[in-house]
Amino acid sequence: MANSPVINIQKLTYRSHSHGDEYFARVASVAQAIGAKELGFRVVRVQPGKKAWPRHAHLNNEEMFFILEGSGTLLMGEQSHPVQAGDFISCPAGPDNAHQLVNSGLKELVYLAVSTMKQPDVMLYPDSGKYGVVAGCAPGGDSKERSFAIFGRSNQGLNYWDGE
Repeated sequence: MANSPVINIQKLTYRSHSHGDEYFARVASVAQAIGAKELGFRVVRVQPGKKAWPRHAHLNNEEMFFILEGSGTLLMGEQSHPVQAGDFISCPAGPDNAHQLVNSGLKELVYLAVSTMKQPDVMLYPDSGKYGVVAGCAPGGDSKERSFAIFGRSNQGLNYWDGE
């Protein structure tokens, strides 16, 4: 439980994650720091030319982003939209709403990511044909609290009766 329901953005603790040459972000969990239960929110910092996560759609969770600093490109469905500081972005749940923020600007892209924290959730990754299923905590929550998580390819499933 958080000591206070208030934290200043200057006091956040960031962790970094990366994958290959395309993905790098510094992420600070705000929700856990102030004791939020039903909403997840964090501050994400992405360097020019990088992305924080693969393009994905949630089937059970809605996300909203608010651009704090910088500029970039929102990939949403089959469209792209320029974004800049002061923009709000809505990403409703559903397979047609696969989304990704790309820092296509010249400065660090900083945004607040807000999500409902419903679980279980199913995520679809249209660029790689993957899916993910997470239970026990929502995708933005502490992965140590997950009671179930699996990622696979959509075309590699099993028949319902397999092994029975």
